[in-house]
Amino acid sequence: MNQYAPNLLSEFKWDGLIAKNRVAMSPMTRGRAGETMTANSLMRRYYSQRASAGIIITEGTFISQEAIGWVGAPGIWTEEQGNAWKQVVDAVHEEDETPFFLQLWHTGRASHSDFREGAAPVAPSAIRHEGDKIHTPSGEKKAHETPRALRTEEMPRLVEDYRAAAERAKSAGFDGIEIHSANGYLLDEFLQSKTNHRTDQYGGSLENRFRLLREIIDACQTVFEASRIGVRISPNGVFNDMGSPDFRETFLYVAEQLSEYKLAWLDVLDGLAFGFHELGEPITLTDIRKVYSGRLMANCGYDRDQAEHAISDGLADFVAFGRPFISNPDLVERFANDWELSELAPQSVWYSAGTEGYTDFPTYQESEVSRETSAT
Repeated sequence: MNQYAPNLLSEFKWDGLIAKNRVAMSPMTRGRAGETMTANSLMRRYYSQRASAGIIITEGTFISQEAIGWVGAPGIWTEEQGNAWKQVVDAVHEEDETPFFLQLWHTGRASHSDFREGAAPVAPSAIRHEGDKIHTPSGEKKAHETPRALRTEEMPRLVEDYRAAAERAKSAGFDGIEIHSANGYLLDEFLQSKTNHRTDQYGGSLENRFRLLREIIDACQTVFEASRIGVRISPNGVFNDMGSPDFRETFLYVAEQLSEYKLAWLDVLDGLAFGFHELGEPITLTDIRKVYSGRLMANCGYDRDQAEHAISDGLADFVAFGRPFISNPDLVERFANDWELSELAPQSVWYSAGTEGYTDFPTYQESEVSRETSAT
């Protein structure tokens, strides 16, 4: 490793923002927003505990009622929800002035009519999700349903939903937004040939399948500069029953087109920790670098050594960590001091109600004090 190259703890500056290190806290749905899907004081505590990250990206946040597809996840389609996020943003900024981005989310066909008062979920095409069952608001797991294909005339309304959500994010004080176009949710469904069988201007060719994402970015640029807008993609992912035979052609085209925007970052889930569809050789950061000249965020299953190499080799500008941040709120301090990491929290506590498995994980130093106290 080149000792003069940037490393995981190096500072990074862009567009008036300062990331004090290259460690990004990845979006993770934690389900603590309650029935009203509104940010709250518990979420304020959770995010501020992790403010030593170089960048924090919130959990996916619903842009509209139509977008809902996860129990207890937050929204930002009302003024009340937007205002509720202010307490969280203020806490993170007060703690460490950490750049804080809101992830905009529409679950598409990975939803259920139980979230939508009986209305079918929407998607680019009426192609059913054949994967695992979905947790519904009643607590029952149910099979996915055949979605309703969005009509061409609905696209301007959908684009406006994203723009309005970006506007509320800015009013709440967020430094920027990340547009969730990964993991088998709506925008990923438009990008991929497996789920997009449309015959209008939003389907068929690569250009057409990319059109909706382009229109959303263009609309959000009326709120935030492109340098404050991130985009997330998952070219290798099988999550939510995804994977298209032309995935390499599709996502290298997408990355090339996004390179024109000078985005805050392109968040690429290049790692295979969420599973790989095995439809060809996985797309790597090296592949993306050949067509994308902007800031890159590596994601999905990286450990510290892998992250250090990605940064020092110039393949990534940031590396996002997800699950390690759940049980290690002081993850950056542990990296900086070579402190041992806590074991990854079991999935059984990820979505528990209240503080358990959420804000009750001690820092390394708190653990040491507890051990010393127990020994005396």
